[in-house]
Amino acid sequence: MKDYTKINQKMFDKWVEAGWQWGIPITKEVYDKAKQGIYEIYLTPTKKVPTDWLKDIKGKHILGLASGGGQQMPILQALGAKVTCLDISEKQLETEKKLSKEFGYDINLVQADMTNPLPFQDETFDLIFYPVSNVYIEKVEPVFLECYRIVKKGGVLLSGLDNGFNFAFDDEDGKILFDLPFNPLKDIEQYEYMVKHDYGIQFSHTMEEQIGGQLKAGFRLVDIYEDTNLSGYLKENNIPSFYATKSIK
Repeated sequence: MKDYTKINQKMFDKWVEAGWQWGIPITKEVYDKAKQGIYEIYLTPTKKVPTDWLKDIKGKHILGLASGGGQQMPILQALGAKVTCLDISEKQLETEKKLSKEFGYDINLVQADMTNPLPFQDETFDLIFYPVSNVYIEKVEPVFLECYRIVKKGGVLLSGLDNGFNFAFDDEDGKILFDLPFNPLKDIEQYEYMVKHDYGIQFSHTMEEQIGGQLKAGFRLVDIYEDTNLSGYLKENNIPSFYATKSIK
């Protein structure tokens, strides 16, 4: 199914209209506090990005990759960065546009599918902010290669990554749902499960794919932390299901 990203695009728009938590924009109060240097920003569900991961970004060119929704981009702009947001979801980008007009700042908005070559010149950005989105694409290594191409030498890639546990375990009782890897394009049972629950088309990825993919692209990993879900069985048992990485070109 080559057009699975179009399924996900429609699903994102549907989720946003239904009040999806990752599509609810920040308030003006949060934005104003960020302008004073008081902020929280997330690559993964619960643990905020360390402040030293975002130091000295004033005046820097930052790409929010798959970062629409008015949550991260306004914060980064308030901290003094020049921001570009790429997302496949029209609704998520509409939120970004609406918020920038309300709060009075400039943002470059790009609607694109990140499974295709990214529509930017080589060495365009100082930093790429890439929250958990790999679950919505089948192959992650090409994205890291593109990130390496478009980030400047010495530039930074901040990534939120999923370790696959959410696809393996039932979040109600912890029972095993599926073997890994999880790929609905290759398993009809997994595909029917995703369709039944309106989850779009999602995929599990290994550390070899995600961290190894960054390293093979040329990045140097300099920091990492783990995180949990917002709620559910895995969260209650403090089982991490996400990790975030800081890598440098």
